[in-house]
Amino acid sequence: MASFGVVTFIFMILLVECFARPLYPLPSKTDYKNRQPLQTFRPYNIAHRGSNGEIPEETAAAYMRAIEEGADFIETDILSSKDGVLICFHDVTLDETTDIAEHKEFANRKRTYDVQGANTTGYFTVDFTLEELKTLRVKQRYPFRDQQYNGKFQIITFEEYISIALDASRVVGIYPEIKNPVLINQHVKWPGGKRFEDKFVEMLKKYGYKGSYLSKDWLKQPAFIQSFAPTSLIYVSNQTDLPKILLIDDITVPTQDTNQSYWEITSDAYFNYIKDYVVGIGPWKDTIVPVVNNYLQTPTDLVARAHASNLQVHPYTLRDENVFLHFDFHQDPYNEYEYWVNKMRVDGLFTDFTGSLHQFQEWNSPFSPKDDDASTLLHKIACLISNYGKI
Repeated sequence: MASFGVVTFIFMILLVECFARPLYPLPSKTDYKNRQPLQTFRPYNIAHRGSNGEIPEETAAAYMRAIEEGADFIETDILSSKDGVLICFHDVTLDETTDIAEHKEFANRKRTYDVQGANTTGYFTVDFTLEELKTLRVKQRYPFRDQQYNGKFQIITFEEYISIALDASRVVGIYPEIKNPVLINQHVKWPGGKRFEDKFVEMLKKYGYKGSYLSKDWLKQPAFIQSFAPTSLIYVSNQTDLPKILLIDDITVPTQDTNQSYWEITSDAYFNYIKDYVVGIGPWKDTIVPVVNNYLQTPTDLVARAHASNLQVHPYTLRDENVFLHFDFHQDPYNEYEYWVNKMRVDGLFTDFTGSLHQFQEWNSPFSPKDDDASTLLHKIACLISNYGKI
């Protein structure tokens, strides 16, 4: 009889679990405590400039679409306006991804500045106030992507970007970059001798971002700080314990602030030094696996050496279009996801197509390490039984 009672009890729990609300938190727009937490059991899905494969990059719409599609983190580049307001924009010039050319009132604003050792001519963000920048409209970078949203969205501020993440119905991390700090600090001056990096950290603190990697505070409001400039990352390390990522450019491009070569900043000696300030690196994917005639070559040992130094690896940028896919992947972006996630064993991926990466990970990760929680397992088992009974 005791055994029968146990079986009956379990059966009743299964029924309750299947047809009632599961015994684990569900997302809520009104109560932060009930928001679905950030997943940490698989590589991070990092929405590169939002879901910019679909919607013009770094716009509010691109970020909201990325969240809808399942992004773990929304990534952005932080620059500054002339009047010192931090904005989300990738290029230091406005020429390629805005309608600046149509604004005749700004025709005399074109300038030539030194950008990372090269003379660059264009309309620079640092020569426009925020009010002026808000009159511009953003357009799609690549002509082979959907053009229907061109001219519909504004440049957004750092604050507006943060608000998008905090207003999400689940925990969504932010991944802002201290972009071109040398140029910004040359052309924009803040009161009290403040630097670009100071204003950047002040904004994060204003909205409650704090905590070391995987700490309670960090899991509540996750954030990675990224930059190609090692000195900027070291500088902000004295102001915040948020985790930092050193971005790594092509092997031909030296660091913008210290003029170090790719080989120096990826050496074991440098990893041993920089790991005191960063939790990982963000290399261009073709520096991890060289490419010749659009075919992958033998992978380098960069991932293995970074992991040996307890550094995460978040390569950039995965894009679904054939023009970006190496021949090895047979025009199938899912083959590329498979390669980076399961063969190269990276810890996160920057992608222009958040939705397709999320689908891949859902199909390949049906159960998380947290599935040993009794209520979660019972719920899934009960639903399987329920579906079986309907056949």
